[in-house]
Amino acid sequence: MELKLVAVSKPEEVNLILGQSHFIKTVEDLYEALVQAVPGIRFGLAFCESSGPCLIRVEGTDPEMKELAVRNAQAIGAGHSFVIFLKNAYPVNVLNAVKACPEVCRVFCATANPVQVVVAEADGGRGVLGVIDGGAPRGVEDQAAVEARRALLRQIGYKR
Repeated sequence: MELKLVAVSKPEEVNLILGQSHFIKTVEDLYEALVQAVPGIRFGLAFCESSGPCLIRVEGTDPEMKELAVRNAQAIGAGHSFVIFLKNAYPVNVLNAVKACPEVCRVFCATANPVQVVVAEADGGRGVLGVIDGGAPRGVEDQAAVEARRALLRQIGYKR
């Protein structure tokens, strides 16, 4: 077995959801879940089929995000993995819908941070072992940081 570290390539403002699923129907069900969760959502989705023709299945509402999803799915290349790139929505807007999709087994990350995917490669294929999502902690928040966090959440409408 060989371990590889695959950097996700994306614009800074684009959010990513990386997960694992188990069936070709994933692509259509995730598409439906996303468009129902956020009207007008702009996204691209790619799913790495791991049996039969082993194709990357693609859906989405934005050609740029679809291309981004395909490029990253090719780089990761792990069976039954999927990537979703969100252009005008945040993971918090769609994550419950994604996790509720019957084919979804797990979500590795949902973030706008730089992401590296830890991939294991063996004779039988490739699999995602985990992710490195953003930077390591630099300390513990103080009262000023607590107040700034709370203010931000209220400013962007996630808390009252």
